[in-house]
Amino acid sequence: MDIDGAIRYVIAQGDPVERARLSFLRTGAPPPPHIIERIGAGQTASGGWPASGDGTVPSVDATCFRLGELDDLGGLHGPEVERALAWLATAQRADGTWQEDESLAGEAPEWARPGDPEATLYLTAMAGFWLTVAEVETHPHYEAPARHASVLNAAARWTVSQLRPDGTWPSFLAAGWHLAGLLHGEQFFYESARVQLVLGDRLGDMSPADVAAMAAALRRLNLGDDWLLQSARKRLAETQRTDGGWDSDEGPIFDVHTTLIAIRACR
Repeated sequence: MDIDGAIRYVIAQGDPVERARLSFLRTGAPPPPHIIERIGAGQTASGGWPASGDGTVPSVDATCFRLGELDDLGGLHGPEVERALAWLATAQRADGTWQEDESLAGEAPEWARPGDPEATLYLTAMAGFWLTVAEVETHPHYEAPARHASVLNAAARWTVSQLRPDGTWPSFLAAGWHLAGLLHGEQFFYESARVQLVLGDRLGDMSPADVAAMAAALRRLNLGDDWLLQSARKRLAETQRTDGGWDSDEGPIFDVHTTLIAIRACR
């Protein structure tokens, strides 16, 4: 991988938030206050972020995306993060799952459609993953009870009930690495390992964006066998563009974001 090329690409093409994320990933430099304020400006009063800039209804998908950005800017702490985590905890449904608000049905992408079983598993895995990351950030060695213990336990138990005997899951590919993190954090070690084996089997068919996201997620929680992460880095090296960036699955507007995820996966 040409990390220097990736860095040059983000510097040249990134917006101020993305360049601040790069700076933290490279040096650990804290972001200027206005960068955090820029992200926090879109946060709703309830603590979540809307799916669009002019939206008012908080979205599970959008909130988890913003938590990922804030994680790249210094870790999951601070008032914006605490409000977001509290909103995620209260937005959990009685069965342990997350779904988007019904009012978002008309604009939600396929992976976030309210009432869709595949979207429900994906959003539950992702919300559980970021709540798990927040717990590890606060207590790296699990030396204190989790703040959202009942929320995480309910999410993990529901997702375990959805896994097939061969370790696969009835949802989108991206649900897999979020599931692995959530299940490992809740001590479903066997189930987490089975999911990781499936991810390894699917690596050859993954897009560059998926490979980067998987490797970054597994590294964030110190998961993944050496062979899986090494194979992921090899795939990233093979798919890096000559300008230093990687293609996003969501179009060129997200290429810088994908490149930052690849840098995080290999830092």
